[in-house]
Amino acid sequence: MIRTVHASDVGRVRTVNEDSVWIGVTQNGYTLGIIADGMGGHLAGDTASRLALETMKNALYGLQPDLPEEELQHALSAAIYEANHTVHNEASSDEKYHNMGTTVVAVLLKGEAGYIGHIGDSRAYLIKDGAAVQLTEDHTLVNELFKNGQISLEELDNHPRRNVLTRALGTDAEVTADLAPVRLEPGELLLLCSDGLSNFVSQEHLGKVAGIQEISLEERADRLLQLALLAGGGDNISVAMLEHQGEAAVPETKEWDR
Repeated sequence: MIRTVHASDVGRVRTVNEDSVWIGVTQNGYTLGIIADGMGGHLAGDTASRLALETMKNALYGLQPDLPEEELQHALSAAIYEANHTVHNEASSDEKYHNMGTTVVAVLLKGEAGYIGHIGDSRAYLIKDGAAVQLTEDHTLVNELFKNGQISLEELDNHPRRNVLTRALGTDAEVTADLAPVRLEPGELLLLCSDGLSNFVSQEHLGKVAGIQEISLEERADRLLQLALLAGGGDNISVAMLEHQGEAAVPETKEWDR
């Protein structure tokens, strides 16, 4: 069984939640999870993330059953590019949405296997045995500086420009998404999140809390939100989790938004 949950909180600083998050089962039994973290000023970030999520959800909800894995990759990629087109067109046609954009991280599973796609700094982690492994690479200026040896790992976490993106959905007519295969083994969990979680809760604590199998997924999601809030809650916080709990079955989905 693949069990899922998602949760979101506006945080302690922002007045509007510009994150959009959804996880559920499509018409033909695929598991789909999406988090988008919008940007662009008054209401524009909220609009960008909502448009991206709705476009991707609509593109993938009626996906044909029993597609081979390579077709899943193509479908997820096409949905991301359609979302980019939708957000960019809206930004180009309405002055109040000028320069709006959004990150996106999404997973599309057939059973326990599928693909992750992402643009920006929203992340996917694999949680196994109480440890978190980051599966995505941030499309940020500081990550480029780190890869080029210009800053240290310690400087990366505290750099004043750590939130500057090198890639975002909707800001340009064309964009490149990173896609990678993923497979969940029994007991493993896939965690998607916005940077409102990953910037305020360490990777070590993400793994420890998300990996507590003695408590429900809902309680684990709530504990992660509480950790980010206790650390200051300086941004909107969103999380989506998918856990392989053994026998194959129709996924169960829980959600709530604060």
